Amino acid sequence: MTDVTDGVLHTLFRSDQGGHEQVVLCQDRASGLKAVIAIHSTALGPALGGTRFYPYATEEEAVADALNLSRGMSYKNAMAGLDHGGGKAVIIGDPETIKSEKLLLAYGRFVESLGGRYVTACDVGTYVADMDVVARETRWATGRSPENGGAGDSSVLTAYGVFHGMRASAQHLWGDPTLRGRKVGIAGVGKVGHHLVEHLLQDGAEVVITDVRQESVRRILDKHPGKVTAVTDTDALIRTEGLEVYAPCALGGALNDDSVPVLTAKVVCGAANNQLAHPGVEKDLADRGILYAPDYVVNAGGVIQVADELHGFDFDRCKAKASKIFDTTLAIFARAKIDGIPPAAAADRIAEQRMAEARLH
Repeated sequence: MTDVTDGVLHTLFRSDQGGHEQVVLCQDRASGLKAVIAIHSTALGPALGGTRFYPYATEEEAVADALNLSRGMSYKNAMAGLDHGGGKAVIIGDPETIKSEKLLLAYGRFVESLGGRYVTACDVGTYVADMDVVARETRWATGRSPENGGAGDSSVLTAYGVFHGMRASAQHLWGDPTLRGRKVGIAGVGKVGHHLVEHLLQDGAEVVITDVRQESVRRILDKHPGKVTAVTDTDALIRTEGLEVYAPCALGGALNDDSVPVLTAKVVCGAANNQLAHPGVEKDLADRGILYAPDYVVNAGGVIQVADELHGFDFDRCKAKASKIFDTTLAIFARAKIDGIPPAAAADRIAEQRMAEARLH
């Protein structure tokens, strides 16, 4: 038995991170497709989560990512009040070199073969145009273009939800649900981050940005001359004097043993997934008096949007649901205080309670 299989079986059946209902390994040699579809839970309904297209170093790394991400989607969907469980798929390879119509159609057939147990959408490396292709082979693809009956770009509502998570954080910490006059640092001003900048400027915040892509930074600075400042990198951002809110909006692992001790902000609230690099970071934040708004709670605007697409997309209905992230975030902070635990642990408890209650019915 290979190391890959050993690792998968250990995670699935013996580790605390397991408990997945189903893991499907997909291969279509004609198109070069190698994919993993992980269904963590269908307790609340069909598993919903995006497809990540990424050049993983090993197959084991790809499987581990699918397992981790799908588990996170169960919690995200539960906290968003959706009637969906958690699932995620990863396609192994560099999308810049191997992505093709043939490959995406083959992937769509695998999604369809699950009979609606898994509903897919966009993630890192996949886009609206890709979901349009996948949807030609399966009815269980969301995040499609408006021309093809979809809702289009979900980053608009993701940013909107993060902004409401920030407002809730401000309410909890400073007694006023506004970022007016507060210095907010955003790491990553791409898909979601540039929309978040707009919300913050409209609210009267002082915004500092950074991004590994200079063109993304330049786009913001050119659009808002004199209103936004930029720093060289994330390390400089988190050390910015007077920073009050830090918004990680790029890849995961932003909160780690190196960044937390030097973070100047009193609030962390951003769009990136899996911000906590490892268990225990949430306690490190709490010990430093830093309020952490759990990532999967505040960035749920996108999944709210793609879930709505299954019922005939209505933007106003989605926006109203995404605005409830404000109340959900406040409820998590309240539960954390009552239970004497960090907000991340409180969010997990609330999500687990909802899933457990669903299994009883």
